[in-house]
Amino acid sequence: MDQPAAINETLAQTYPDAKCELDFRDPFELLVATVLSAQSTDRRVNAVTVELFRRYPDATALAEADRTDVEAIIGPVGFYRNKATAIIGLSQRIVDEFDGAVPGTLEALVSLPGVGRKTANVVLGNAFDVPGITPDTHLIRLANRFGWVDSTRPDVVERAVGALFPPEEWVMLCHRVIWHGRRCCHARRPACGACTVADLCPSRDIGEQDPAEAAKLIREPRA
Repeated sequence: MDQPAAINETLAQTYPDAKCELDFRDPFELLVATVLSAQSTDRRVNAVTVELFRRYPDATALAEADRTDVEAIIGPVGFYRNKATAIIGLSQRIVDEFDGAVPGTLEALVSLPGVGRKTANVVLGNAFDVPGITPDTHLIRLANRFGWVDSTRPDVVERAVGALFPPEEWVMLCHRVIWHGRRCCHARRPACGACTVADLCPSRDIGEQDPAEAAKLIREPRA
């Protein structure tokens, strides 16, 4: 078994419950939540979308929303003015061009305000079961540490990682790597001494080596 496959298999055993940590009930909720998650935490987004979706449960409702009200609701996620513009704008586009339903193709999704390839791939993979690589901060960091790519450009990482795995593995691979990045392989001080893939990782010497000290660095889920 090659190194990428071995890491994927080990992470699957480490995080058997790995999944998208944004709360959503349908493609529209996932799309809006993903846009709101930029430079914010999933926990913070989940805290505000409860009220947001209570008041504006679908694209039609959000397309007609009062901007001031939306900004007040999503304020805690940061950059709330730009994000309010994006989610109201994408809702209007969905209503006007897609009969109120979130489109299920990459081309259509990236045509919406505030939606790039990363957001589109999150929605496609988790709401439509369409394979895609999501090059978020954690995936970019870990893909470089694992030696899978030597670039921080999302498009380069997306292509490089995608080439290492069959498409049917892409969505779950991203969930596992993201979970590992949030819980163990931190940006500043990775918990290498408590890492389940340390033996497979060429960067295993960059973090805390003592197993007991490294274990203290492991974060709880949904951090």
